[in-house]
Amino acid sequence: MDENKKIIRTGIIVVFVLIVAVAAYYFFIAGKDKSKAGIESALPSEKAAGDASAAKEGMDVPTLNVDLDKSDDSVRTLISELSSNPTFVQWLKTKDLVRKFVAGVDNIANGQSPRPQADFFNLSLPFKVMSKDGQTLLDPSSYERYNIVADVFDSVSTAGCVRLYTAFKPLFQQAYRELGYPKEDFHQTLLRAFVEILRTPVVEGSIVLEKKIVSYAMVDPKLEELNPAQKHLLRMGPENLQLIQAKLKDLALNLGFGESQLPKPVLYVTGGR
Repeated sequence: MDENKKIIRTGIIVVFVLIVAVAAYYFFIAGKDKSKAGIESALPSEKAAGDASAAKEGMDVPTLNVDLDKSDDSVRTLISELSSNPTFVQWLKTKDLVRKFVAGVDNIANGQSPRPQADFFNLSLPFKVMSKDGQTLLDPSSYERYNIVADVFDSVSTAGCVRLYTAFKPLFQQAYRELGYPKEDFHQTLLRAFVEILRTPVVEGSIVLEKKIVSYAMVDPKLEELNPAQKHLLRMGPENLQLIQAKLKDLALNLGFGESQLPKPVLYVTGGR
């Protein structure tokens, strides 16, 4: 699989963590302002704040009572009502939504790439590199391919995430048992996945690359030693990564995880300029 598909599929499975499993959101892409101000979290409305409080207290959050093997239609119905965007609807056409989400989260929690579960999205734009002073660098313009992922995260309703996570939780646990974890709690695996994403460093400076047989490796050993999921996220660009991390931290806190359980942001300055 080429570099482009590896990275975008990891980004999409992270969105999957919110969309398919825990997200109730409004999906706006057209006309987005990608300025620095545009990626700062908006203040929630009074209604959103009230919904979040109710969700955290477990009020009025019915459990989805449906067979796992027949859950796709229910999941699609609950989520597709929140967006008529044709791209979003296309993503939901994949099968075994809950199982793929759970397997993707498990992969991320274990530092592995979740791309096998992201069979519903491909990006045609190429991965770009540039030459400077005899070095091969990651072209910053490549980051723009993942703005769609950042846009989705920017539009996620944290309150809605918490409510739907509660509704789907029994299905997640059942799918998790099928993966070979009869006694482990999927909720804690979700936390580990969040931690892996939050531990991904935000890189300031140029990323020097080395051409391999079918892809590129990062010359900086500290970056190349990151696990596959983190390296894919890193290549989405610092602004997109920061937005994703901020949204996931907010979601984690609203799902009941403590501040002390979540890693602090990591800024990594490379030797390049």
